[in-house]
Amino acid sequence: MPIGLPKTPRLEAVPGVKLGTANAGISKAERDDVALITCPASTAVAAVFTNNLFSAAPVTVAKQHLSKCSPQALFINSGNANAATGVRGIQDAESVCERVAQELGLEKSAVLPFSTGVIGSRLPLSSMLKAIPECMHALSVDNWLAAAKAMMTTDTVPKGVSRRFTLGNANITLTGIAKGSGMIRPQMATMLGFVAMDAAVTRPVLQLLLRRAVSKSFNRITIDGDTSTNDACVLLATGQAEMEAIQHESDQRFAELERNIEQLFVELAQSLVRDGEGATKFVTIEVVGAATDGDAQGLAFAVAHSPLVKTALFASDPNWGRILAVIGRAGLDRLEINKVDVYVNDVAFVVNGERADTYTEESGQAVMAPEEIHLKICLGSGNARGLVWTTDLSYDYVKINAEYRS
Repeated sequence: MPIGLPKTPRLEAVPGVKLGTANAGISKAERDDVALITCPASTAVAAVFTNNLFSAAPVTVAKQHLSKCSPQALFINSGNANAATGVRGIQDAESVCERVAQELGLEKSAVLPFSTGVIGSRLPLSSMLKAIPECMHALSVDNWLAAAKAMMTTDTVPKGVSRRFTLGNANITLTGIAKGSGMIRPQMATMLGFVAMDAAVTRPVLQLLLRRAVSKSFNRITIDGDTSTNDACVLLATGQAEMEAIQHESDQRFAELERNIEQLFVELAQSLVRDGEGATKFVTIEVVGAATDGDAQGLAFAVAHSPLVKTALFASDPNWGRILAVIGRAGLDRLEINKVDVYVNDVAFVVNGERADTYTEESGQAVMAPEEIHLKICLGSGNARGLVWTTDLSYDYVKINAEYRS
């Protein structure tokens, strides 16, 4: 069960954005598995994609189309990643874009494709093409939740967040949806994420806002350390709000816009962790006092990826020696082991590199039991700080992934 997530998030319509879904028979579940998102021609579009060198065909096509024009449509399918499918996979993705473009009266390059699901199989192109008119017929400003559901694979609940705020004299709506439950360590984006607002922002400024928001949110989460072939995150600014466009970072409205975008992205990213495959714990790993930012963030991920630490978290076992072992092998600059402190929530496990005088096994077990855990590592080597959100590693994670294609 997801940790602290609503089964049905309340999502606000964004002026200018319409969404429609349909069932193309791709996924095993009897539900909609394709979604279409449309936006006005005036919309600024920014995107980031996976760093995986085996990036999927839709990633390649989306990048090519983005370089040609500002898109007006996004088409998403779940159940099939269209990855490791070669030239034919590229052709399939282009065919989907061409059909969507025909339906909307657009150039093919104005459509971006996105896929998620099993790697190595070609798209069921015929059924997908037939579903596109159904998506068109279903287009509505109120279909954010339907689109979030259509993207799901091993997710147990749809994930979405909305915020409303004032920017100068304009009232802004910001809404985002995402999918992802396993194969999560984005390194550029989440598995799939789509965020839109009606603010007016130029494309270069929007790209800056997206990259900064991703670095503080999606790039700080991990379930299992695996980066998908299909990761993508898109930010749309429709410009429908009554305001002059933000054209520079020096604009006095920029900071407020960035703050709201970052907060939504963090909440959206954390929702992926809270619904991590088989997760029973939501874990914040904070590293302070590191010599460099790289050391701080690197150590936080090293602890988050340790199977021994993750299984101890699942068992609520305060086996703090496993954490020290990770710190010692992480290759940190200027590590002085006699300065290392480790805390779980408000309980000191380790002080000055050894078991804290105040620590008891009973207090350790008690503080490891809750669903939400804050693990803090103090290095005493500098001023750098790192932050990662992750999960434990349970029996169900193994079962879900062992049976993923069954």
